[in-house]
Amino acid sequence: MATKDPESVYEISIENAKGNSLELSQYKDKVLLIVNVASKCGMTNSNYTELNELYSKYKDKGLEILAFPCNQFGDEEPGTSDQITDFVCTRFKSEFPIFNKIEVNGENASPLYKFLKKGKWGIFGDDIQWNFAKFLVDKNGQAVERYYPTTSPLTLEHDIKKLLNIS
Repeated sequence: MATKDPESVYEISIENAKGNSLELSQYKDKVLLIVNVASKCGMTNSNYTELNELYSKYKDKGLEILAFPCNQFGDEEPGTSDQITDFVCTRFKSEFPIFNKIEVNGENASPLYKFLKKGKWGIFGDDIQWNFAKFLVDKNGQAVERYYPTTSPLTLEHDIKKLLNIS
């Protein structure tokens, strides 16, 4: 029996860093910045630093950042969920949620990433190119923007403010 494709991220459940199932519907009416992350990438320091800055500035205004560790690019996220969470929370003092390690490309890609990649996204087709690709999701659970891994999180501030209705 074929299952119906989700119509928003809110219809998808994922695993938190402890392996427990979590419904994304708990983030309903929030603007989401969804990022595939890695601890050993050359872009780790700048991305986590800037993501923390965005989160502290907008978390009380309706922004949620969801970080998904992924080891599909250069074996740059080899650790366990506990090791990854410890690294992120200790080194970067990140407060946004870190989820269980997932795949973002291929037949074992997370249903969340299959949904996010369904949009019309640039010259590379649907595949995520590397660590720290970013998706901006509106309050209706729809991906409205996709940013390349090299895009600085702070450059997304204008788009985030627009979705949060902040001038």
